[in-house]
Amino acid sequence: MPTRSPSRIAPAAIAATALATLVFVAATACAPDAPPRPATQSATTQPAPLRTADPYARGYSDDDFPRVQELAPGVYSYEQLRSAGDERFTTVSMFIVTDEGVLVADGQGSPAETRLLIETIAGITDRPITDVVVCSDHGDHTAGNAEFPSSARFWAHPTSQAVLQAAADSPIRPPDAPPIVVPTHLVESAETLLRGGREIRLLFLGRAHTGGDLVVHLPAERILFMSEAYLHRVFPAMRSAYPSEWVAMIEAAQAMEIDAYIPGHGFVDSPELLAEELEIYRRAIVQVIDEASRLHAAGLSLEEAVGQADFGELESWSLRSSQAGRAIGRVFMELNGELPPG
Repeated sequence: MPTRSPSRIAPAAIAATALATLVFVAATACAPDAPPRPATQSATTQPAPLRTADPYARGYSDDDFPRVQELAPGVYSYEQLRSAGDERFTTVSMFIVTDEGVLVADGQGSPAETRLLIETIAGITDRPITDVVVCSDHGDHTAGNAEFPSSARFWAHPTSQAVLQAAADSPIRPPDAPPIVVPTHLVESAETLLRGGREIRLLFLGRAHTGGDLVVHLPAERILFMSEAYLHRVFPAMRSAYPSEWVAMIEAAQAMEIDAYIPGHGFVDSPELLAEELEIYRRAIVQVIDEASRLHAAGLSLEEAVGQADFGELESWSLRSSQAGRAIGRVFMELNGELPPG
């Protein structure tokens, strides 16, 4: 398959992220005629990365993004900065290059950012983008999807298809808003794609962050792109979530034979660290549920609960200020039996 070296590798990648090497696979796994990959330092000589989603705390600048890493031959993560109020953190996409074309898991949050993603892919391969998987239907992952080739197949869970269709049909949608692509290829539980001899599995492991959460599984490479079901050091964002089911969904992912769990926000670090952080994130969701449940059992109103909640070390996580109140409200809805049935 014709490939070229990634067009945007962050200059600070080795210095600032340490275990987040530019290549997750060993150099000996490369084919003899494969293009050379960037040199990496030994993990034993690298300092551990900061456990934070804050790019500036990690020593990055805006110019270091987009940040591209090759996770396995032909499999790339793509991190681009986005803003939420005064905070900056990354939105992560993944793309897979095959002899037949490129599959993209999650786009970016605007037409301009998605065009940059497409340009970055074109700097690595001349294969066309043939498949786009909507793992999260939220706008920060879909708002630029109309920039992808119109010939591409768009995949989604039926729940996400319904969400996107409702948004496209909304009578209050601004006329100058970017077009919404409504997927026509649906995945209710599992779909196996064979692209250029590579097996790619699209899976629904349960409702989590959006209710239509899909993951992209590469069984041979033991990689699982989890999209917004895994927010690496980002406070559990629950405005459309199913809190207890989210915990079960992560546990289902942890039961799989996976080496690298790729988040939808936060940094793509080493496989070992990402697996450890996924468990930390699972416990963070449990902690949010437990604290909200405690306040609910005490008879507090939602406003009172938001003011009194104490999330311990999660207080320092990205988006705590904007997402904690929404999370408490969503747990209250679950406890009150107000969430839509599965």
